[in-house]
Amino acid sequence: MKRTVLLCTALVAPSWALAEGTVEVMSWGGAYSQSQVDAFNKPFEAETGIKVNMIDVDNPATPIKAQVQAGNVSADIASIGYSDATRLCDEGMLVEIDPADLLPASDGTPAADDFLEGGLSDCFVATDVYSTVIAYDESRFPENPPSTVADFFDTETYPGKRGMLKEPRFNMEFALMADGVPADEVYEVLSTPEGLERAFAKLDTIKGNAVFWEAGAQPPQLLADGEVVMTQAYNGRIFNAAVDEGKPFKIIWDGQIYEMEGWVIPIDGPNPENAMEYLKFSTSAESLARASMQISYGPPRKSSAPLVGNYKDTDIPMSPNLPTSPENMGNALAFDNDFWVDHMSELSERFAAWLAT
Repeated sequence: MKRTVLLCTALVAPSWALAEGTVEVMSWGGAYSQSQVDAFNKPFEAETGIKVNMIDVDNPATPIKAQVQAGNVSADIASIGYSDATRLCDEGMLVEIDPADLLPASDGTPAADDFLEGGLSDCFVATDVYSTVIAYDESRFPENPPSTVADFFDTETYPGKRGMLKEPRFNMEFALMADGVPADEVYEVLSTPEGLERAFAKLDTIKGNAVFWEAGAQPPQLLADGEVVMTQAYNGRIFNAAVDEGKPFKIIWDGQIYEMEGWVIPIDGPNPENAMEYLKFSTSAESLARASMQISYGPPRKSSAPLVGNYKDTDIPMSPNLPTSPENMGNALAFDNDFWVDHMSELSERFAAWLAT
């Protein structure tokens, strides 16, 4: 039985001047947590006086569920993926969040109208948009570089090995888009027997050139080692390799498959009021724009886009490097969690059989 709790706060004016105490924030660690420290935590502490304690774990959804089940919740707010948020919300483990309690855009646009589709759900408020993309080593294609998802499957024009995730997700979607299916029709086609056959037939065309990977750190390494010339990859990994390490890697935004991460508030947390103040502060248009200047994940609010400046303290503009930039969204596909919840088991079996043949 669903046990969702509704946390109500009246949004007349931020009450930060009256706040005190702490807020326990659980996140993913590494560069991701650091971006939140710089974009959210430091300015939040300075403005409110509330101390932010950061807890880094491999996947916050797992300890959040364990803490709620044990009746011993130590985290006030946590960063998790949309699908985990949906599951935990359905299980009654999260506080329901009213979009009317979130800060509006600077022009007064309500948050509910400012967030991208999928950015808000019953218990979830998005903080960033990241993508699975196609990336390539531009030194291997100095003339006529690849520019579309179809080019990933064109080994005649662009010879060389391809890096592919060793599971059906993303592969099926990329295959159909490369075969001419518009992004907004991919899951409709993939839901049919004919669509599945079409996707696997397209995957057959590059199977002999595929190098399969399982961890996000592998694609840039495969490119750097020359084991592949093109690969599926997470956009942030490629950005970091190119900008921070000077690698000659480029992203093909055509056909990008984007997802969202965001905040959830577990029920019975120690500081629920401070958790809500932190959530409101960190999901303002200004805060989300600051985060996108720290790491190459796009802001999920439309009003954040014009506020995004350069990467950290460099002269590199971040906007062209974000999944949410208008020029990168032309043929973008929103990852459909519901489709994969329904079909992951059967398609994993079929994909494994395809790999074995």
